[in-house]
Amino acid sequence: MSKTVLITGATSGFGAASVHRFAGAGWKVIATGRRAARLQPLVDAFGADNVHAAAFDIRDDAAMDAALAAVPAAFRGIDLLVNNAGLAQGTAAAQHARLDDWRTMIDTNVTALVTLTHRLLPQLIERRGAIINISSTAARYPYPGGNAYGGTKAFVSQFSLGLRADLHGTGVRVTAIEPGMAETEFTLVRTHGDQAASDQLYKGAAPMTAADIADQIFWVATLPPHLNINRLELMPVSQSFAGFQVARQG
Repeated sequence: MSKTVLITGATSGFGAASVHRFAGAGWKVIATGRRAARLQPLVDAFGADNVHAAAFDIRDDAAMDAALAAVPAAFRGIDLLVNNAGLAQGTAAAQHARLDDWRTMIDTNVTALVTLTHRLLPQLIERRGAIINISSTAARYPYPGGNAYGGTKAFVSQFSLGLRADLHGTGVRVTAIEPGMAETEFTLVRTHGDQAASDQLYKGAAPMTAADIADQIFWVATLPPHLNINRLELMPVSQSFAGFQVARQG
């Protein structure tokens, strides 16, 4: 019997690559995201019997509930939740950052993630399922301009550990995956559409790809049920830990 995964943020990047990885391996996939036009090609690629597209803004509780209520019967037994939807907004130092950017990150990366997780916990417990939360190396290594984004991802990693503690004895596995530099639309979104900035960041860096991360998500999801990966941190070889800053006088 095939298993079912719900993947948020499936319109691009890690999410879209994960839909391909899981559906290609025979899983049933509920693919969610705001842009219906981006989700339809996933349905076309694997068929409506294998991929169900649910287009809604994950920050909208009512839309989330309506989308979950509309999931076809064949997809209702969710075995895995991949909380991938998230974003960074802005690169400015905290004192120059836009408050609405901070709120967008908190609403998406934190509030929406915990809301969907809370909605699905009963059936994940019933099915002894799993939760994979996509965090970031920014959760552990601060850098200039990371401010609220790093804070939201630190929450995701700590929330994952808290879930793991609370779900002790239920059989539900919980993992936080913390990727470093990966070439997706991430920087384009962060810079409000600056393609040149995105190109410059990844130029010559041999960054990870969305498929690389999807492979790790799938690996974690398909481990034997008695094994739990608490946290998985990965970077491209070209990237290492952030250095200390020193402000000098004179």
